[in-house]
Amino acid sequence: MKKITVLIHCKDRSNIIATVTNFIAKKNGNIVYLDQHVDRQQDIFFMRLESEFIDDNFSTETFKACFKNELADAFDMKWRIYSSERKPKMALFISKYDHCLYDILGRYNSGELHLEIPFIVSNHVDLKPIADSFKIPFYHVPVTKDTKSEAEDKQLELLESNDIDFIVLARYMQIVSPKLINKYPNKIINIHHSFLPAFVGAKPYHSAYKRGVKIIGATSHYVTEELDAGPIIEQDVSRVTHAYTIKDLIAKGRDLEKIVLANAIKLHSERKVMVYNNKTVIFS
Repeated sequence: MKKITVLIHCKDRSNIIATVTNFIAKKNGNIVYLDQHVDRQQDIFFMRLESEFIDDNFSTETFKACFKNELADAFDMKWRIYSSERKPKMALFISKYDHCLYDILGRYNSGELHLEIPFIVSNHVDLKPIADSFKIPFYHVPVTKDTKSEAEDKQLELLESNDIDFIVLARYMQIVSPKLINKYPNKIINIHHSFLPAFVGAKPYHSAYKRGVKIIGATSHYVTEELDAGPIIEQDVSRVTHAYTIKDLIAKGRDLEKIVLANAIKLHSERKVMVYNNKTVIFS
């Protein structure tokens, strides 16, 4: 049995759903999931669909060609079709913080994440023992102000040679330049606390503690050239009280970062995110 996921967005008009589902029925497909959304302000239709095909001779490439010629062109659709046979390949970029890395690798090792991790790259060597313990190749690519361009060239070589689909910045403490962003648009996922921009700088939890915050949070988003302003994939918050110490705030914040980043990775790798005008449509 073959399974595909179809993502569509186009100008809203009548009969889109019926036309797509009838097309799949004619190809002997069984639809097992369908969800859609219409942005009334922009008049844009979004749809995510999963379909199974019993025919052993089913070809995803042939299906794509037919879909384009018989459907997509007529409705002027922006579309993507993915086969479940191929797991997306994810590269991890890290620095010295280990909480997100441990969480991701633990979920990966248990089979919770439907993806592959060909390698981990870091601008420091501190976390190499973690990569080694999970038997994932580790590459040390130092980054300084003078060597940043050269370092990104090395990163791009690794990404391209390993056929990477998307990148996760698991607390990678470097600003990613347009060189990588333009190569992987809406395919670089970042995580940070949600105090920005109220508490910027190296010690946001110390600043938040001084202000007596009552809520802390975390945000995962796609990376764009404007710092921390990309389309948001996932967010979460947790209430805190005056009794929390700075250490307590940091611990709670890191817990949120782990959960939010893991959820964002799942949503992206399972093809449940559609980006439009710097916003996201997230399907269940």
